[in-house]
Amino acid sequence: MHVYIEDIGKYEGKDVVIKGWLYNKRSSGKIHFILVRDGTGIIQAVVTKGEVEDEIFDGAGKITQESSLILKGTVRKDERAPGGYEIVANDLQTFQIAQDYPITPKEHSIEFLLPLRHLWLRSRKQNAILRIRHELIKACRDFFDDRGFINTDTPILTPASVEGTTTLFPVDYYGEKVYLAQSGQLYNEATIGALGKVYCFGPTFRAEKSKTRRHLTEFWMLEPEVAFLELDGVIQLAEDMTVSIVERILENRRKELEVLGRDIQKLENIRKPFPRITYKEAVEIIKTKEKDFRYGDDFGAPHETIISENFDCPVFVHHYPTGLKAFYMKRDPDDDTLSLSVDMIGPEGVGELIGGGQREDDCDVLLKRVRENKLPEDAYQWYLDLRKYGTCPHSGFGLGIERMIAWVCGIKHVRETIPFPRMLERVYP
Repeated sequence: MHVYIEDIGKYEGKDVVIKGWLYNKRSSGKIHFILVRDGTGIIQAVVTKGEVEDEIFDGAGKITQESSLILKGTVRKDERAPGGYEIVANDLQTFQIAQDYPITPKEHSIEFLLPLRHLWLRSRKQNAILRIRHELIKACRDFFDDRGFINTDTPILTPASVEGTTTLFPVDYYGEKVYLAQSGQLYNEATIGALGKVYCFGPTFRAEKSKTRRHLTEFWMLEPEVAFLELDGVIQLAEDMTVSIVERILENRRKELEVLGRDIQKLENIRKPFPRITYKEAVEIIKTKEKDFRYGDDFGAPHETIISENFDCPVFVHHYPTGLKAFYMKRDPDDDTLSLSVDMIGPEGVGELIGGGQREDDCDVLLKRVRENKLPEDAYQWYLDLRKYGTCPHSGFGLGIERMIAWVCGIKHVRETIPFPRMLERVYP
């Protein structure tokens, strides 16, 4: 009976079949201890001379790291074994003997591992990260699905920018220049007119020539948008979602967090309400460490780290100067120099996790902003139409999945949060 290692506790005393790969092994005279992984876990199997055929015992001694195999035996409880169970083997068949596996059971540099990402994924740490990624994405979807949001897929190829024209990847589209999407936001603003509250989730692209630990050129973003929602409402939505994600990971992926050595107490302390400060207040915090920082300057990674050092949970920074935010951001009716914008900066120096705010809903004002930013009016005509036919207050945000995973997992660099990272000058494998 073929079973998965994660379910092995259900089969104590029973004969099972495990199909997987050799993770590691050691021998002690007439006994081979082999660690087998199948993607769901790792289990120790004991192959004893005299209890199996000589051919099987000899084969167990020759099998190499990452060879694929089929193991048969009886499940036995043993507190000393990894996972609390082991298999007393009675048969072992190899499907393929791996030769000279390059990632040996020792420490390797990132420079060595990145070109071998297709193999590095097999390690316990990377396995744990990818399982947490799966859980986090599912938690996001469940959060919005349970609240009546509709998932709407937005285009990857677009004629216009969302986050500025300097970070666009151009693509030839049958002789016409289009771009890889920076965000699905503008299209979300169209679908709320049909569905009220929506979200999209997919890959986004930024041609940023950045080598920081927080940036990828291709990353995944979750973006909700809600009709008749203003700035305070979108902050509350982001806060509720973040708390829900952390609770879900703690409930379902504690084992994986332990594999990563994550300080779980820091996640257990994440509770509502999160601090809320204005951009102006954030500037004063930054100036305690960096005297030359001036009001109107944008936050870089060091500035976000300074802010985060003052809080043990995410903090919302709102009402940025209009010059720091995109053309579509609505301005504060009481102060035209400020935008109704918000960023959620994560703790522990992870940087900005969420960016969003309230969108401009007046067609004439939006057209003025398009012209001020020297954007092509033709490309945005459909976007302007949304303000002509049933405009309303509306707000949304974008959550960078990889940064959220990095924070939850306690990982310093986002390159380990996605199976195959795309970074400046790296598209292999």
